[in-house]
Amino acid sequence: MMPHSFDQGAGMDIKVLAVDLGASGGKCFAGIFPEGGGFRMQEVHRFAHGGTSFFLADRTGAVTERTYWDDTWIYDNIIKGLHAYKRTFGGQLDAIGLDTWGADGAYFSADGELLGKTHCYRDHRLDTMCEEVKACIDARRLYGITGIHFQPFNMSNQLRWFATRRPELRKLTALFLPIPALFNFYLGGCTAVDSSWASVTQLMDAKRRTWSRDVLRALKIPARIMPPIVAPGTVIGALRPPLAATLGLNEAAIVAVASHDTASAFAAAPVADARHALIISSGTWSLVGRLVDQPITHDAAMTANISNEGGIDNTRFLKNCMGTWIVQELLRGWEAADGRRMEWSEVDTITPAAPAFSAFIDPDNARFYNPANMEDAIRAFLAETGQRQPADRGAILRIVYESLALKYRLVNEQICAICGTPTQAVHIVGGGSGNALLNQFTADAIARPVHAGPKEGTAVGNLMVQAMALGVISSMAEAQPLIRSAFPIKTFLPGDTAVWDATFARFQEIATNHKS
Repeated sequence: MMPHSFDQGAGMDIKVLAVDLGASGGKCFAGIFPEGGGFRMQEVHRFAHGGTSFFLADRTGAVTERTYWDDTWIYDNIIKGLHAYKRTFGGQLDAIGLDTWGADGAYFSADGELLGKTHCYRDHRLDTMCEEVKACIDARRLYGITGIHFQPFNMSNQLRWFATRRPELRKLTALFLPIPALFNFYLGGCTAVDSSWASVTQLMDAKRRTWSRDVLRALKIPARIMPPIVAPGTVIGALRPPLAATLGLNEAAIVAVASHDTASAFAAAPVADARHALIISSGTWSLVGRLVDQPITHDAAMTANISNEGGIDNTRFLKNCMGTWIVQELLRGWEAADGRRMEWSEVDTITPAAPAFSAFIDPDNARFYNPANMEDAIRAFLAETGQRQPADRGAILRIVYESLALKYRLVNEQICAICGTPTQAVHIVGGGSGNALLNQFTADAIARPVHAGPKEGTAVGNLMVQAMALGVISSMAEAQPLIRSAFPIKTFLPGDTAVWDATFARFQEIATNHKS
């Protein structure tokens, strides 16, 4: 990737802004690269957001739970983040980069009109789309081209649904914009998406890093609506002049960072030896994997349902696992029942006090994807698998956290077997890296040291890719010393691993034999 040529006055710091959008909230961070070297990061704005569900009937009368994002609310908060940056750091902003979750997008007419609402990936219209996609193109062939395993939210499913169920909108559509491209379009009219985000769609050729015409044709997705794909670290535009003037900022460069949030998070992990390191990007989702040089698309990888997602000059060989979504939904349900939100300090108190290894769930069982009531879903799973019912909320939470750690172990063993090299260290980045109990459970379950941090790993990776685009650093390897010096990394050593070894067989049986 070529560094961007920009006009920077002598003796001035480089200032960039990372917009980090997750499935439950967004954050804006300023990154400062002083003229004399070093790096610091400061949060300037954060906000909550989420999908809103409706029960709507289609033309046949079938009622489906539809879930949508409020993209105008998210954009408004990006603008608030830019205002907050201006108040704190002044009018100089060298670049802005935006990362998001790895699904969803919007459709635009030739006149720039948004066609319909922006669907959320948990929308139930997608419940049966994996099977429909497999009926259109051989599953082995699709995996061989894209390297991506089957998930309901894949853009292959979403765009297939759109192309075949909404013919009137398809005719009007001039451009499909993935979520990160959507907000870059609002900011500067940019339409490109980077290869890290494009890779997770199940529509990109993993080796060529271009849209696969064969896959698009098989799914009847018009190639004409797909945006251009660029490498992470490409400058794709600038803030529109009237917007910059309104904000009191210069026309800052817009950088296509590693806009799939997991790609940015993996890039921020302070890994010493990628061949022997397991990386977990821990948040609403847990993305568990390893950095490899080239996509791995043979039968063993496909059978294990492991994906090859684009990185920064590498490939993230990983599995999408459910993360703290289950806990978030438990807390949401209990808040509705109690009229108050359980504080995280209470979660941290009641969970370790509950009995160990009383029961297990498979966090990736379909029933936990978007249930009406998460506690009911957990209790139903335990009943169906003949396990003991939890006595209280602490016991429920402990079941979830132990099950997450054991799922990490299961995925780690699959990855080690396929890659042929053992894991020597585990790196946990993202919001979940601040969960000391889960970190310790993970160290115990995998029997390897866990290095936790940086907590805001996605934003850190985002900022570093911008620094590469501006020529401040030449590679992510050059970013590693900056990251290590700026953020404390906490290490969790394995404790009593024998009891976890004895328990793993029980969990593995449950996860293997109860998949739906």
